[in-house]
Amino acid sequence: MASGTPDGIEPVLAALSTMQANVERSQKSEAHEYLEKFQKSPEAWAKTHTLLSSPTTTSEAKLFAATTLKGKITYDLDQIPRESLPSLRDSILTLLLSFREGPRPIRTQLCVCLANLAIQMLEWKNVLGQVGSTLGNNAGDCILEFLRILPEEVTEGRKINLTEDELTNRTKDLLEDNAPHVLALLVQYSRSSATAASNPRLFECISSWLREIPAADVVNSFLFDAIINALSNESSFEAAVECLCTILRDTREVDESIEIIRAIYPRIVSLRPKIAEFAESEDLETYKGLTRIFAEAGEAWVVMIARFPADFRSLVESIMECCGRDRDRDAIALTFLFWYEFKQIITLEKYQEAHEQYLDIFGRLVDIMIKHLEYPNPGGATEGDLFDGDREQEEKFREFRHQMGDVLKDCCDVITVTECLGKAFNLIQKWISTYGPQVTSASVPHWQELEAPLFSMRAMGRMVSPEESVVLRQVIPLIVQIPDHEKLRFQAIMALARYTDWTAQHPEFLQPQLNFVIAGFSHSSKEVVRAAALAFKFFGTDCRKLLESHVIELHSFYESVLDSLPPISQEEITEGVACIISTQELSKIYDTFKLYCDPIIKRMMSRANEAKNAQDDGPRLAVADYLQLLTIFVQNIQPYASPQQENPAVKYCQEILPVLSAIAENFTSSTPILERVCRCWRYMVLSYRTAILPLLPTLAQQLASGFENSRQGCFLWATDSVLREFAVGAEFVDAATSQAIYNFFEQQALAFLRIMNDLPLEDLPDIIEDFFRLLIDALIYYHQQLLLSPVCRHILSASLSALTLQQEPPLIATLHFLRDFLSYGTDHPNSSNFDNHDSQPPRNPPQIQQAVKQMVVSQGEPLVQRIMTGMMFSFPRDCLQDASGVLLALFEVVPQETAVWVKGTISMLPVGSIREGEADRLMNAVGTKVQGGDLRKVRVLLQDFTTSYRRRNVAPREGLGRLEATRFRFNG
Repeated sequence: MASGTPDGIEPVLAALSTMQANVERSQKSEAHEYLEKFQKSPEAWAKTHTLLSSPTTTSEAKLFAATTLKGKITYDLDQIPRESLPSLRDSILTLLLSFREGPRPIRTQLCVCLANLAIQMLEWKNVLGQVGSTLGNNAGDCILEFLRILPEEVTEGRKINLTEDELTNRTKDLLEDNAPHVLALLVQYSRSSATAASNPRLFECISSWLREIPAADVVNSFLFDAIINALSNESSFEAAVECLCTILRDTREVDESIEIIRAIYPRIVSLRPKIAEFAESEDLETYKGLTRIFAEAGEAWVVMIARFPADFRSLVESIMECCGRDRDRDAIALTFLFWYEFKQIITLEKYQEAHEQYLDIFGRLVDIMIKHLEYPNPGGATEGDLFDGDREQEEKFREFRHQMGDVLKDCCDVITVTECLGKAFNLIQKWISTYGPQVTSASVPHWQELEAPLFSMRAMGRMVSPEESVVLRQVIPLIVQIPDHEKLRFQAIMALARYTDWTAQHPEFLQPQLNFVIAGFSHSSKEVVRAAALAFKFFGTDCRKLLESHVIELHSFYESVLDSLPPISQEEITEGVACIISTQELSKIYDTFKLYCDPIIKRMMSRANEAKNAQDDGPRLAVADYLQLLTIFVQNIQPYASPQQENPAVKYCQEILPVLSAIAENFTSSTPILERVCRCWRYMVLSYRTAILPLLPTLAQQLASGFENSRQGCFLWATDSVLREFAVGAEFVDAATSQAIYNFFEQQALAFLRIMNDLPLEDLPDIIEDFFRLLIDALIYYHQQLLLSPVCRHILSASLSALTLQQEPPLIATLHFLRDFLSYGTDHPNSSNFDNHDSQPPRNPPQIQQAVKQMVVSQGEPLVQRIMTGMMFSFPRDCLQDASGVLLALFEVVPQETAVWVKGTISMLPVGSIREGEADRLMNAVGTKVQGGDLRKVRVLLQDFTTSYRRRNVAPREGLGRLEATRFRFNG
C-alpha cells in the first residue's frame, strides 16, 4: 500500500490512474468496467467518503468520488437504512464545509448530493436553516450554490424514486414554503457589501429561485437595483443578463404583470445609451448580452407594444438600433424572433393603429437587413478569398443571410411586398447609376452593394404574388443585364429562379430570362452553372405551358450540357425538361419520352459495360446516376389515358424494363445501382398505377429474384408500392390480381426469413427495417390472408429477434408492426377497408382475433421479456414510447397472461438491482389496474418502473444470462 493511502481505496485509485494513463485500450476497458461496478456497489458509500476526506487523494479522484456519491444518493439510497440517513446528511455537510472554498466542481457535486438527499429525506424539515448554520457566515458562495441547485434538482425530481404525491409535498416543503425566507436572505446578502451585491453567484441563485419567488417581489426589492447595477460590472455581467432575462420571461402574461412592466420598462430603456458605447468598444459578448435584454423584453411585451405603440416605441427603436450597430453580425440573430412575433401581432386587424405607427420602423429594418447582407469588403483580400481563408466563417455568413431573409419576409407582411421590393430596386438602380460606367471586363467596383439587394429579392420571392405589377416589370430587365461577375451572376440567376411563377403569368418576360439562365451553363464558375441548372428546373416546372412548343429544340440543349454537369444539376435540369414533356399531347408523349431517354439508356449501358471490369466505383456510380435521371422522367411524365387507351408512358416503360432488369441482374452487389433500379420500378407503379398492370408479372418476378439474389432491402420497399397499389378492393383491380400480389408478397417474406436465418442480425438492420415497414402495409391491406397464414408465426418469431438490435430505425419499424399486429387481437384493429363507407370502423372477425391470440399465447412470454429488457437496458430513448405501446396492446389482448409474463420477467432481474418490495408493489398495482380495466394506467406503471430501473442501472449487470436473446431459426 502506498504511504498515506487509506485502506480499501487503492483499487479505485489504481483504476482512476489507469483511465488517465497512456496504456493499452484493454487496460482502460478493464478499469472502466471496474469503476462502473464500484459506483453501483454498497461499499461505494464508505469509500467515496474516504476518498473525499483523505488529504492525499488528487482533486480528480475527489471529483470522481463526489460524482459517485451523487449517483448513490439519487439511485441507491435504499441501500442505506432509513435510520442512518441523518448520519449521511451530517457527513455530507461536513464534507461540504471542508470544500466550501473549492475546488468548485467538487463543491457543486456535493451541493447536488445534499439537495437530492433533502428531497428524499422527507423527515428532514429545517433544510435551509441547518445548511446555513452548519456552513456559517463565511461560506457565502457555498450557500448560494446550494440555494441555486436546490430548485433545479427538485424540478428534475422525476428521476428520484418518490411517488407523485410525495414529490408534490416535498416541493411545497422545500421551495414554496421557503421562498419568502430565501428572498429575505438574498436581499440581506446583497446589502452586506458592494462585493456581495455584484457576486455572479447571487444572480444565478435569483434566476433559479424565480421558479418560486414571484418576479414582482424581486423587482420591488433591492435585488433589482443590484441586477441593473451588475450590468456595469464585467465579472457579473453575464449572470446579471441571464437573471434579468429570466425576470422578463416571467412577465409574458402581460395582463397579470402590468405593474411589474411599468416598473421594469424605464430601467430597460435607460440602458439604450450603452448600445453605442458597447458597439464602439467592440466588446462582442457585452453587446450580445445587451441585445439579448432588449430582444427578450420585446418578445415578452409584444402584446403591450401592440396595445400601446407610442409608449413602447423606445424599446422597439432600441432593438432596431442593436441591429443597425451590429457590425460583426453576431448579435442581430437574437432579435429575429422578436421581429417575427411583432409582425405576427401587428398584422392583426385588432392592432391596426400599431401597424401604422411602426411602418417606418419596418422600412428602416429592411434597409438595415439589406446592408447586413453585403459580403465583407476586406482591403487586401482577393476576390476569391473574402473571409481570409476562414471557411467556417464563410459558411456561417451564408447561413446567416438566409435567416435575415426570413426577417425580410416579415417586413413584406408589414409594409407590403411592393415597398420592400422597391427598396431593393432602388439600390440596384443606385448602383447602376453610380458604378455602372466604371465596370470593365476585369473589374466590377463595389459589387457587394449590388449583390446584397439581388439576394434580398431572392429571399423575398416567396412573398411576391404572380399578380405583382409595379416593381418586377422594372427590375427583371435590369437583372438580365448585370455585369459578368461570378457572385453577381450567381445571385441574379437564383433571384430569377424565385420568380418563375410570376413569369408564367407574364410571358413577355420569359425569353430574356431563359436566355440569361441558359448562358449561365457556359460560365466558368461551377457555382453559376449549378445555379443555372436549379433555375432551369423552376422555369421548366412553372413555365411548362409556355415552353411546350420548344420541347424539340430544348432536347439539343439538354444533350449538349448534360454530361458536363454534376449529378445534382443533371437531376435538376432533367426535372425541368420532364415537366415540359408532360404538357405534350397524348399522341406525342411516347415519341418525346423516347427522344430524351434513349440517349440516357445508351450512356447507361456504355458505363455499365465499363463497370463490369472497373476497379473503382466511378462507372457504377455513373450507372446509378443515369438510372436516377430515368426515374425523374417517370416521376414527372404522367399523362392521363382512359382505361381503354394505351398509356404512352407505360409503353415506353415496357421497352426499358428488360434493360433495367439486366442491370439489376448484373450488379447484385452494388447497392447504389440496385436502389436506383428499385426506385425507378417503384415510381413506375406510383406514377401509372393500374395502367402498369401489363408489366406486373415481369416486374414481380424481377423483384422476387432480385431480392433473393442480392439480399438488398430496396427490393422490399419496391414490393411495398406494388402491394399498396393492387390491394384488395382497389379501383380497377380484380380479386385474382390482388391474390396474386399477396402470393408474391408471401414469397418475399419467406425469402426474408431465410436471409434472417442465414446471417447475423447485426448485418441486417436496413433490410429488417424495410421488411417490417412492408409488413405494416401488408397488415393494412391483406390482414385476413396474412394473419391466417402459417408464415405469420415465423414473422412474429423474427420480430422477437429483431428487438435485440440497438439501432433505432429497425427497432421503430418492428415495434410499429407489433402494435398493429396485436391490434388485430381486439375488436377494432388498425386497418383499412376500401369498401367501408360507414363512419364506424370495421369490426374484426372472430377468427382473426382468435388467430392473433393463439400466436400471442405461444410467444407472448419471450415478447414481454424482449420488450421489457429493451426498455430497461438497450432501446434508444425514442423507442420507449412505442415499446410501452406494445405492452399496452398485450394487456388489451391477453391481460391476465401478460401480467404473469411481466412478473416472471421482473423475477429474472439480477439480485439487488431492484429495491426490496418494489416488484411486489408494482405487480399489486398492475393487478389492481387490470382488474379495474384501467389498462392505460398499467402502461404508465411499467414505463415508470423501467425508466427508474434504467436510471439506476445504466448498463446491464451480472446475472442477465437468463434474459439473453436466443438465435432466430427458420426452416422453410
